[in-house]
Amino acid sequence: MNALSRRGACPALSAPMQTGDGLLVRLNPVAGGLSPKSLVGLGDSASRHGNGIMEVTARGSLQIRGLTPASARLLAMEVDALGIAVRTGVPVETGPLAGLDPQEIADPRPLAERIRAAIAEAGLAHRLGPKVSVIVDGGGQLAMDVVTADVRLAAVRTDARVRWLVAVAGDSENAVSLVMVEEDAACDIAVAILRMVAEQGREAHARDLTARQLTSLASWRSTAPPSVLPDISPTRGEIAPSSPVSPMSKVVEKEPAAKLPISPQEGEMSGRTEGGAVERLPVAARFPIGVFDLTAGTALGIGLPFGSMPAQKLIGLTQHALTLGAAEIRLAPRRALLFIGLSPTACHALQKAAATLGFVIDAADPRTKIAACPGAPACASGRIATRDIAETIAAENRDLLDASVTLHISGCAKGCAHPGRAALTLVGGDNGAGLVVDGTAKALPAGYRPGYDAARGVGRIAAAIRETRFRGETTAACLTRLGAAGVTELYRQE
Repeated sequence: MNALSRRGACPALSAPMQTGDGLLVRLNPVAGGLSPKSLVGLGDSASRHGNGIMEVTARGSLQIRGLTPASARLLAMEVDALGIAVRTGVPVETGPLAGLDPQEIADPRPLAERIRAAIAEAGLAHRLGPKVSVIVDGGGQLAMDVVTADVRLAAVRTDARVRWLVAVAGDSENAVSLVMVEEDAACDIAVAILRMVAEQGREAHARDLTARQLTSLASWRSTAPPSVLPDISPTRGEIAPSSPVSPMSKVVEKEPAAKLPISPQEGEMSGRTEGGAVERLPVAARFPIGVFDLTAGTALGIGLPFGSMPAQKLIGLTQHALTLGAAEIRLAPRRALLFIGLSPTACHALQKAAATLGFVIDAADPRTKIAACPGAPACASGRIATRDIAETIAAENRDLLDASVTLHISGCAKGCAHPGRAALTLVGGDNGAGLVVDGTAKALPAGYRPGYDAARGVGRIAAAIRETRFRGETTAACLTRLGAAGVTELYRQE
């Protein structure tokens, strides 16, 4: 293990990434989940070789932080000794309950395996950037609607059979829908998309495909692969509602008839916690926290506050789950763990233990609406104590954190915990904790107050919302009505 990955790459065991608190590695088990004993072993390794903090990311990966070059090598050896095989190459992701969920439209795992094999056969892994990804979503209780990807394949039941809706560049709300096809064609189209992306270089994503290329993909008829059209920028005349993309509105209801083949630019790989509903989900995508009925047995979802927990607490919870009969633990997007194989009585007992240890056991917990990096003093780049600020805001302003908003608290301008836009962002800097309204941590803050007093500034905003909010109005709508300048002034008030 001689290489360190650059920021923005995926920090695998073989290429840990340098961060402000040492090296970081990210693990995605090949098996989809871990045995309780394996997770306990990983926790022990994290305590010995890292800073004792373990994380589950917004995309459902496991991270171990605070490593050195020497300790990262030891960690890799111990992961191998535990028999944990980890995925490498282009991520092809399925839902956390894949193959177990009675509400699934289709088990996505066979198609995902076919795509992985085709990517390997085509030699695409080294030609694509480290954050190019594919999602194969079988639907069900924990669909992958809020997770962004370059290629999305979503199962749809039509006329008593299952077909796959192919879309590119985004989450289920803003990805560009291309075509509905059978499984064989879905695999071929997914690989064709990745080939087109690879031809544009390792910095490219599906959002960079031209209108002509999207048109070629959308006209697929399962008989031959689409031609890889010249990589030229489309003229305004080429981007029109009459393109072959728009007929998808006849297949999937509620798809705008004039949806244009232009990929969204924002939110790429951001791990956003907010997402829209589509035909397959009548309401907002469900958080992976709570009790879920399986084809055989029950699963209990437990969240990590801000995606992070001391390894020793995670070990304690896992050991308790083992005594209660948990057979497997799966990582879930939106920073949670799913304990598989528990009885309803055991679920209740594990929830109580998790609450005592400080885990999130309620999807309505305000901490699920806050993205916060480790911050100071854990990270050398952090200028404010992000987790302390987040805990105070969550405890004092639960009503501010409704489903319409995400609050981002970043120790510095890198915005590691939430690269996308947030309704409110606090970012650490030389002048304290700056406030960005409807932007990212990289934006120039409009107002500052001392980091130790940042939670009080957010409390001022929350108080104004309580006083002025109309009946039924969301926090996001009220913030819009107050305006960025007004919100900033509230934050700065003494």
